[in-house]
Amino acid sequence: MIADVAIIGGGLEGAAAAWALSQRGVTDVVVLERNTVGSGMTGKSSGIVRCHYGVSSLAAMATVGLEVFEKAEEIFGDDIGFRQTGYVVGVGPQDVDSLRKSLAAQRSVGVQTEEIDAAEVAKLWPWADLSPFAAFGWEPRGGYGDAYQTAQAFAVAARAAGVRIRQGVAATELVLDGDRVTGVRTSDGDIVSAGTVVIATGVWTQPFLAPYGVDVPIRVVREQIVLISPGVDVGRVPVFSDLVSLQYIRPDVNGEILFGNSDLSDPQIADPDRYVNRADEAFVDLTVDRVGTRFPGFPDPAITCSYAGCYDATPDWNPVISTTGIEGLIVAAGFSGHGVKIAPA
Repeated sequence: MIADVAIIGGGLEGAAAAWALSQRGVTDVVVLERNTVGSGMTGKSSGIVRCHYGVSSLAAMATVGLEVFEKAEEIFGDDIGFRQTGYVVGVGPQDVDSLRKSLAAQRSVGVQTEEIDAAEVAKLWPWADLSPFAAFGWEPRGGYGDAYQTAQAFAVAARAAGVRIRQGVAATELVLDGDRVTGVRTSDGDIVSAGTVVIATGVWTQPFLAPYGVDVPIRVVREQIVLISPGVDVGRVPVFSDLVSLQYIRPDVNGEILFGNSDLSDPQIADPDRYVNRADEAFVDLTVDRVGTRFPGFPDPAITCSYAGCYDATPDWNPVISTTGIEGLIVAAGFSGHGVKIAPA
């Protein structure tokens, strides 16, 4: 098989790359996915959509992503799961200056964001104890999405444009000619000849590239999620990033509340093929403590379920989107939990 571009990995980023190429007239593309599109860590994403980033390049990329999510039905002809509830972030007294500088930097790259006061946040989240917060940022165009649906939409659109997506076919090794890549060998014994190969393998990137001397500094970090029935209809509340208690909360489509931990000080290193797919007892206790403290207005909260997934995390928690020392080999990995927001970019 011959192609202009081979993409290894049919998760959100691989599907997005295929779609983006097809939009630019590059359709002689083959995507190799060892299982099915979106079957890896994509389906475990909590799907927060925000442009609120202290790193201006990420804020700008997330803005591109947001514009795609807002026009999804026009672009893809279908609902891809984006819910524009808004995004609010709260900080303590020591972080007020940093928040204001960050908001200004975001606005400079086109993000629609502003500072709002506690009274306005109380209208958005009337069940929350806001007393520890000193300032809030508000992004009305933020919200949350469905990473799996989004990956499927990218894949369908790319395939309709002529991209070939081979599911159930793993890439086993790169084919090299000196210091340039010429293709990919697959698990069915085939060779996909391609002058450009994109590595979009997420948490599996480091071991795949290590034999070729490409050292991508990715750790596999297990992240746990707990879903809570709040005991009240919260409606279309915004995503709430609590940088005092280091947690984030967002509504889910069935009326539940999704809780995630924002404390990255002690990451839990994991094997992406062998990890426990549920929250452990300590994390459940953490959830009860943090949610109970921040949202005392929930009348009868109850945990309904939990799950876990893995981040492909870099040392600075920013992605690696780069050429490499091997000509024609491109890496798009290390998204560190930001992948949904910046995938279209």
